[in-house]
Amino acid sequence: MISTADFKNGMYIIFKDDINQIVEFQHVNPGKGSAFVRTRLKSLKNGKVVEFTFKSGEMVQEANVETSDANFLFDDGKNYVFMDNNTFDQFEIPHDTLEYEGKYLTEGLQVLILKRNDIPLSIRLPRKMQLKVVNAPPGVKGDTATSASKMVTLENGLEVMTPLFVKEGDVIVINTDSGEYVERV
Repeated sequence: MISTADFKNGMYIIFKDDINQIVEFQHVNPGKGSAFVRTRLKSLKNGKVVEFTFKSGEMVQEANVETSDANFLFDDGKNYVFMDNNTFDQFEIPHDTLEYEGKYLTEGLQVLILKRNDIPLSIRLPRKMQLKVVNAPPGVKGDTATSASKMVTLENGLEVMTPLFVKEGDVIVINTDSGEYVERV
C-alpha cells in the first residue's frame, strides 16, 4: 500500500479492481477544508482515462507491473502479434485492448510491453514516431499569412493536420500521446 503523497506520473495502482496508470496528478491544498489529490488515471484494460480525487494521505494499492521490450510482428485480424526481445516468445494482445495504440503499429516497431504475472496487459509506444505521408492535397499559394494547415494521410492510414508545406512522400514526426504533427524530417 502507498500513500497519495507517494504518487508519481507513470506509476501503476489498483483502482476499482483494475490496474490504472497515473497519467497526471496534482496535490491541492485549499485555504478552507482538507487537502486532496486530483488524478487522471488510464485503465490498462480498456485504455479509458478517468479523473478521480483522492483525500490527501489516503492509502491505495500499488500494482506490480513488469516491462520488457518487444517488436510488433503482424496483425492477424483479431489480435496484434508481438515477439519478446529477451525470450523470443510470441504473444498476442486483442484489438480492443490496444484500440488507440493499434493505429500506430507498423511492422518491426519496437514497443514496451506491460505485464503482470507474465500476462501481457498493454503496450507503451515510443513518444514520437516517424511516418511517411502517402496522400497530401497541394497547399494553396498565398495562404501562408496565417498558420494554415491541411489534413494529410500517413502510411498507417492515420489522418493528421500538418502545415501547408508538407507534401506527399515527406516523412514527418508524430507525437503518439496527442496524435499531432511535430516536425518534418
